[in-house]
Amino acid sequence: MKTFNKYIRKDSTALITGASSGMGLEYAKQLAQSGCNLLIVSNEEEKLKEVAENLQNKYKVKVIAKYQDLAQLDAAKELFDFCQTNNIQIDILINNAGIFFFKELNDESIGKASAMLMLHVYTPTQLCSMFGDEMKKRRYGYILTISSVTAHMQVPGLTMYAATKSYLKSFMKSLWYEMHPYGVHTTVVCPGAVDTPLYNISPKYNKLMRFAVKIRVVYPPQLLVNKALKAMFRKRRCKTPGFINLIWPPLVNAIPRGIVNKIWKKYI
Repeated sequence: MKTFNKYIRKDSTALITGASSGMGLEYAKQLAQSGCNLLIVSNEEEKLKEVAENLQNKYKVKVIAKYQDLAQLDAAKELFDFCQTNNIQIDILINNAGIFFFKELNDESIGKASAMLMLHVYTPTQLCSMFGDEMKKRRYGYILTISSVTAHMQVPGLTMYAATKSYLKSFMKSLWYEMHPYGVHTTVVCPGAVDTPLYNISPKYNKLMRFAVKIRVVYPPQLLVNKALKAMFRKRRCKTPGFINLIWPPLVNAIPRGIVNKIWKKYI
């Protein structure tokens, strides 16, 4: 697996959200392996502490664990103030934290939908603004934000998820123009399905998941993260890993609405 030592300045620090598991943990591993110090953030306090200790011992880099719920209104400001107070300079910002649910938008799901809006839209926007301003002053920095292939799709059950991911893609692609003159490089990654706990797949589908990973319909997190970091350090504006993820959205969107309605009625 490719490492990124040649791109990372000495004593650089990466801020990674949602770093206690899944893709966030993999971003932390690969950046630590490349010699980058870390500030890792998650709402899983005990798991986060364990991850920080393991990474620090294994890769001999400085790892700071910050327990925080990023779905709160003041989360981004609190995190930025923490860095200012402790003199932590963020050179790489990885907006990875996210939640997922496949459900009709109604009174039962509005709570999760509200948390998703905060976590996928408000907090990343604030983090990009606050830490981006500091990077602009230094004329150096990288910002990587995780969108999704669903940003191109209109699918019932994914109403909120797809809409928030669409925002992230549009926001980051526009932000590229604003940051580029200051030497700050922004990248948005639009992966398809990734083999992580995010989707909460039932154990009975493990064989099917392993087959999907084998044929790359579903990406292993190690490979996906490596491709994303490679795109970021090569200053790509947008990356959609895998040919299947380029053709999947137009195929889904081409399904007649009548058929989509019938499938959805059977599901609900």
